[in-house]
Amino acid sequence: MNADPDSGLLSPVRAGTPAEAATGDLAWLRALLDTEAALARAQARTGLIPQDAAAAITEAAASAEIDVVALARAARETANPVVGLIMELTEAAGTEYVHRGSTSQDIFDTAMMLVAARTRALLTADLESTAEALADLARAHRDTTMAGRTLTAHAVPTTFGLKAAGWRQLTLEALDRLNRVVLPVSLGGAAGTRAAYAEYARLAELPDGYPQRLQTAFAEETGLAETTLPWHTLRTPTADLAAALSFTAAALGKIAVDVQFLTRTEVGEVAEPAGEGRGGSSAMPHKRNPVLATLIRSAALQVPVLATGVTQALVSEDERSAGAWHAEWQLLRECLRLTGGAAHTAAELARGLVVNDERMRQNLGLTHGQIVSERLSTVLAPLLGKARAKEVLGQAAKLALEQDKALGEVLSGLPEITGVLPAESLADLLDPAHYTGSAGVLVDAALEAREEKPKTP
Repeated sequence: MNADPDSGLLSPVRAGTPAEAATGDLAWLRALLDTEAALARAQARTGLIPQDAAAAITEAAASAEIDVVALARAARETANPVVGLIMELTEAAGTEYVHRGSTSQDIFDTAMMLVAARTRALLTADLESTAEALADLARAHRDTTMAGRTLTAHAVPTTFGLKAAGWRQLTLEALDRLNRVVLPVSLGGAAGTRAAYAEYARLAELPDGYPQRLQTAFAEETGLAETTLPWHTLRTPTADLAAALSFTAAALGKIAVDVQFLTRTEVGEVAEPAGEGRGGSSAMPHKRNPVLATLIRSAALQVPVLATGVTQALVSEDERSAGAWHAEWQLLRECLRLTGGAAHTAAELARGLVVNDERMRQNLGLTHGQIVSERLSTVLAPLLGKARAKEVLGQAAKLALEQDKALGEVLSGLPEITGVLPAESLADLLDPAHYTGSAGVLVDAALEAREEKPKTP
């Protein structure tokens, strides 16, 4: 029987998503092989090894059939999978030039950045799709009035367009953060001095400054960035990436938790896109659970915790760490695939979200007009005096609740109110759609500002 694969049984948010495939064991193995091949080509370009050796290594890396389970188990003897990989690749390539002057951490960290870069491309595409769908919602519902809620209760009116614009803003800010993360090659040698690379270059009678030229070629071969210093125990790249993933997952989690609330039976203002068998309960046939939002929220609750572990690896001892480096691997992989799964799910949710504007109007009336009490207080204060206006409105609100009447009905029966406000003015003041402040303008500004902003290179 083969080793039990991690197919996402306990992590459905990423099960079957592109990010899962991009971060699985086979993807990491491919990145490790690609890194060794890229290093060989870079060394050939810079004159350290023969071109035919680099070609043989590249061909062997592309066609190697390596048992990932056996490689993982062999890593128990060396604390990382690179040692066993080098042995197999050297045999397959038939050349002694594999891994020349390098060290396990150079290869593994560069491969880790390749995995991150490949996953980021998938993740950012899903974020862009999510943002586009949310922009459509914001435009379509620019003036769709709904209850604004603070501390879970009705406060003042807002618009669904403004809520969607806020979701989009967070999504775009996450996208910006991810795009700003620098993903570099690792080229430090055994202890960050690049001594072996330099020594091989000296023996080959190459000009001084070889390690820097090699880093440039290595970065070009992998499509990754260069660094000023080797980063074996200067873990800025992984910490930055984890932080951006943490923000992204949490930003998507904000959307998810809002959707969960708005889909509640007693609220019913939005619904997730329908699908065959989606949202079903094992015990209650009538239920339609908000599964997409639930999956996203599950990732949002995990990634920040995992990212903290990656950040702790900044506290790495000496020039190579015994344990802190190793602890990053699974933590960062989980951050990548959970966030990638959440982004993929968010794109589906945003594209298919069903908005029930009629239910929003109905819910605005649940407090019988009291959702505009702030407006009434503002208008009546200069007419009656601030203290008296507050007293009159407080009494009217209490009476409306006790008698199950609309606030407007109670106010229209008070001479103190009718003496300063004509009936048509009171009716206008009581209309929630006429008290959304700058919501529409804010939606327009959010959409226009982003359209004008240059994209991050």
